[in-house]
Amino acid sequence: MRKTLLLAFACLPVFAFAQADSQNQSTAPKPVVGHDGTEYLSVPHGPPMLGISWARGFEPNASSNRPSPLARRSANMTYHGGKIMPYTVSKTIFWGTSWGSYTGDKITGMDTWYTGFNNSNYAGTTDEYTGTNGQVTKTLTHQGHVIDTTAAAGGGNTAAILAEVCKVITTPDASGNGYYAVYTDLPRGSAGYCAWHSAGSCGGKAVQFAFFWKLDGDAGCDPADTSGLHSQGLAAIANVSGHELSEARSDPATPGAWYDASGAENGDKCAWTFGAPLVTFSNGSQWKIQGEWSNAAFTAGTGYANSSGQKGCLSGL
Repeated sequence: MRKTLLLAFACLPVFAFAQADSQNQSTAPKPVVGHDGTEYLSVPHGPPMLGISWARGFEPNASSNRPSPLARRSANMTYHGGKIMPYTVSKTIFWGTSWGSYTGDKITGMDTWYTGFNNSNYAGTTDEYTGTNGQVTKTLTHQGHVIDTTAAAGGGNTAAILAEVCKVITTPDASGNGYYAVYTDLPRGSAGYCAWHSAGSCGGKAVQFAFFWKLDGDAGCDPADTSGLHSQGLAAIANVSGHELSEARSDPATPGAWYDASGAENGDKCAWTFGAPLVTFSNGSQWKIQGEWSNAAFTAGTGYANSSGQKGCLSGL
């Protein structure tokens, strides 16, 4: 989500971005003013955090004693004049000391996830959105993964995550459609978010990138996949990966492309709602994954309801 409500943060006992992990406690994120006058979460000299995937129950616009702001505004997203990602070239980065000896299913599982995302019906939930450079398509070329066993930095510092991307991605996609997801081995702790996406440049080439905490055993970021097809930790990062990648494709960078009057992007608007027990990707892999907002589905009345009761979410069935 693009817009921050500082008053809402002031009323909360735990701040999502006031605490970085122990390696970055001196770099607390600070708001910066964005293109539309709203405030973005960032750190000095770092790009803004976009599409923040809030943990369950932490979304700062939510309140137990009043309707969600999303319910009081125009439901559909509007276009804000920027580019989209007409196609995606992805590569994943597994950053942290524990990845060198890791034997679980997350690395191979996320390679399967990104490969299957290409040309999937789930990818197609975002294809209606256009920008100055064309239209989003279902095309994704996955270039595999890289493992960096140096100590990972926390997600409160966008500059640190961008620096990691630029360090290990030596030849970013020249078109600017490169998407680089950084999966760390750091637990979320008291941070109120599971993941986010952002944009920057490496060697003069535009890049899209995203950050993910280690979500093993994390109830606040768990989609509750009971299929038994994946470990809980893989299921958790797979779900929020759908959130972040879909937002990066439809709203990749300032000045922004598609978001609604409250600043919510397509992943934000359907967060923690699921239109089906499992969604099948193009390679046959199956995932419990949140839906994505479709203006067309809401207008036609063909989507399922989000947490505000707005029927504009698509599962990608």
